[in-house]
Parts: sequence; C-alpha cells; structure tokens
Amino acid sequence: MKRIIGFGLIPVASLYLAFFADLAPGKPEISYTLAIAVLMAGWWITEIIPLAITALLPVVLFPVFGVMDGKAVSSAYFNHVIFLFIGGFIMALAMQKWELHRRIALKIMMATGSSPKQVLLGFMLSTAFLSMWISNTATAMMMVPIVMSVTKKLADFLDTTTLKRYSVGLLLAVAYSASVGGIATLVGTPPNLSFARILQIMFPTAPEISFGSWFLFALPVSLIMLGFIWLLLTNLYQPKGFDTLQANQAIRSEYKRLGKKTQEEKIILVLFTSLALLWLTRANLGFGSFTIPGWSNLLPYPDYLNDGTVAIAIAVLLFLIPSSEIKGKRLMDWETASGLPWNIVLLFGGGFALAGAFKSSGLSLWIGELMSETHGMPILLIIAIIAFSMTFLTELTSNTATTEMALPILAGLAVSMEINPLLLMLPATMSASMAFMLPVATPPNAIVFGSNQITVAQMAGTGLLLNLIGIIIVTLSTYFWGAWVFDIDVTHLPHWATFSIH
Repeated sequence: MKRIIGFGLIPVASLYLAFFADLAPGKPEISYTLAIAVLMAGWWITEIIPLAITALLPVVLFPVFGVMDGKAVSSAYFNHVIFLFIGGFIMALAMQKWELHRRIALKIMMATGSSPKQVLLGFMLSTAFLSMWISNTATAMMMVPIVMSVTKKLADFLDTTTLKRYSVGLLLAVAYSASVGGIATLVGTPPNLSFARILQIMFPTAPEISFGSWFLFALPVSLIMLGFIWLLLTNLYQPKGFDTLQANQAIRSEYKRLGKKTQEEKIILVLFTSLALLWLTRANLGFGSFTIPGWSNLLPYPDYLNDGTVAIAIAVLLFLIPSSEIKGKRLMDWETASGLPWNIVLLFGGGFALAGAFKSSGLSLWIGELMSETHGMPILLIIAIIAFSMTFLTELTSNTATTEMALPILAGLAVSMEINPLLLMLPATMSASMAFMLPVATPPNAIVFGSNQITVAQMAGTGLLLNLIGIIIVTLSTYFWGAWVFDIDVTHLPHWATFSIH
C-alpha cells in the first residue's frame, strides 16, 4: 500500500498541481512550488526512498520549473547552520570515541542516589544532559545497555513482575529524556537548527536566534517537561522491595569498568566545556531591558562570527591535539569523523531549499492568506492547535522533515494574521520533539522498543499523557516565556517581518 501511495497517488497529485491547478493566475511558480512540496512531503512521509534522496529533489526540480536558480538552490545545502551541526557532531564523536559521554552519564547517576526514584532521576538527568550535545540516537543507544546492566543486578532481589515493570520505567525514562533533553540546545535535535535557519531565510532582517538565546528559552521548558516525566514514571513504574544497595553497586561497577580518566578524556572535557561556554556567551543575551554583552563584541568584526564559526574552530583543535595514548594519532581522526550523519545534512539542505522556494515563489504568503480565517481566533488557541498538530503528526513522520515543511507555511500564515512569526514557528519546532507514543515517533523510542522489554501499549499509554502535557507546556511557554525572552509583542507584526516575506 505504501508503494502504491508513494509511487502512484503522490506523483499524480503533484503533476495535477503543476500542470492543471492554476492556483494563482499569472504566477505559475506558486503551483510548481506546491507541486514539488507535495511530492517531497509525500515521499518523506511514506519513506519509499531514503529521506536524504528526497531532500535532493529541489536541486533538479526547482531550476527545471523556473522556481529558483540552480546556483541559489545548491547554496542552500551548505551554510553556517550546517557547519554548526558538523562542528557539534564532531565534538560528540570525539566524546564517544574516548568514552567521555559514558563517564559523564555514570557520574551523574552516582550523584543522584540509589532509591527507585533517584535511580530513575539519575538516568533521566544523564540522558537529557548528553542529548543536549550529542545525538539523541547515540545517547539512547549508550544508555540502554546501562539500564539492562542495572536491572540485571536487581534480578536476584526483585520478583520478575516487579523487575519487569521497573525496567519498563527506566527504558521509557531514557527514550523520553533523550527527546526532551535535545530541545534545550540548538544542536540537541535537528528541528531546532532547521528553525534557526528557516527563520533567517524567510526573514533575513529578523534578530538572530543564537545558541544562547535558544538555550535561555528552551532549557526551562526542557526541565519542566523532565519534571512531569519523572513524576509520571515514578507513579506508574516505581517498584516495591527495591534494593538500593544493589542498584548503587551496579552503577558503580559500570563506572569502575571505565578505569582511570585518561589524558584524552580530560582534554576533550576542557574543549567540550569551552565550546558550550563560547556558544552560550557569543551573542548578546537579553533579559527584558537588561542585556549581557557577548564576547564577540570584543573582536573587530563581531557580526562576521556565528555559532558555526565557534563549532568548527573547536572541531579543528580536535584534529590538531595529539593523543598521549596512541603515538602518531590525534584526539580525532577522519575515520571517526566519517561517522557524521550526512543524510541529516542533506535533509537540512532540502528543507532550506524548500523554504527558499516557498518565499521566492510567494507560496508561503499565498497559503497564509488562504488560512487567514484564523485571524479572529485567540493567539493562545492557535498556538495550542499548532502544538497539537505537530505533536501527533510527528508520531508517524520524520520530525525534521515535518518541521521543514511546516515552518515556511507558518511564517506566511503569521504575516497574513499580522502577528510575530515566532509565535507560530516556536511551538511547531518544540512540538516536533514531543512525540512519545509510538516506537516509530523518534529514534530513542525505537531503540528502547528494540530491547523487547516494552510493549506498544505501554509506550502508547504513557506517551499519550506526556503528549498532552507537552502540548500544554509548549503552548504556555511560547506565549508567556518565549514572548519575554525574544521580546515578542503578541499583538503586532514586527517590522522585520513586514516586507521580508513579500
């Protein structure tokens, strides 16, 4: 059925839009762009060919149909956001190569305590923290074996039913914390980076969404969501007769297996900490009327720097500093760096090219005007509808691809409604990482489901409650906290959005 839809119905619908649906008389590029967008969206949803290959369609189709110049399309695939992702991922790969990420995770778990609630909290905090900096998928893959090791140690002290129930709670904690931790930083999950770049494409004069400003907005949202996850999981899966001593010993024995901290780990920890601090403090941070100046202001050309510049600078150092453990080797090598997920890079590029076409063709504004009947609805309700739609849509589709399709449309809708585009684009981005119900929703969900310790019913039942909680938190945090952090006037269209999209 998927192949019939993907290779049959979707191309037919796309061809009809391109050649028979004159959506805007005198502006065929609007119909062409929508036709290509429908084809890409359909293939992204059905995944009948790899997502990254679908993302390459703009390189061919936009120039052929006269939507965008081939040079402009190609340049969309590499920009400062891509280098932010590459630099950040190289750091993550270096942490994984020298086992620093495992040491950090176990250290956090040892610090939180060994009661049932504390062990659960330890797994959540360590998973969430690592997911802020390395991929959610890699974090979940690393944490699941640790969960299995801890539960194995408890097998002699808990009955089978109690142990199985608690292990479900721990595995769900890893999956959900990986997703929620990722929203806290720009590099934590791909939709965040898509948002930062697409906002710039649609509104070139909009204030920059820097690493620091996003962190200021998203970290509290992430922590509040983690709190709700912890409360829910401890209530649903907390065991009785739990042996805290055995749990503590299990975690400590995992830590001992790492051995003494190596020189490489120490250097990478310093570089990792430096990278985080440089990202957080590069641009000015505003707190209402109070502003903390960023360190880039000390340089002759502060506007020339961006978060991608910082990421690549630290990444290059990893290839320069020698390893004391292996002679003739460096902290990082290209063999390890080749593990970069280039498919995500291409997916980013396809989304950025699509956003450029939405703007240049006028499609985003056309769709926005089509949906202008929402103008009279309360903004808070519109935000909630967007959060609800994105949350449940990404249960079945790629959250990155869905975000990149939705954001240009929401940008046009905001202009038509004459409200700040951030009020619609922020909740869509955040909600793309708030799908907790199904194994296919996120890679962390799929990984913990692959442990064969969790049923779909258990994940869906717990995840549905968290989906609804996430919708409420995203809606309220966008309207109140986001408005303060990003200086949003909820009643007016900002000057930078007035002409940018036309």
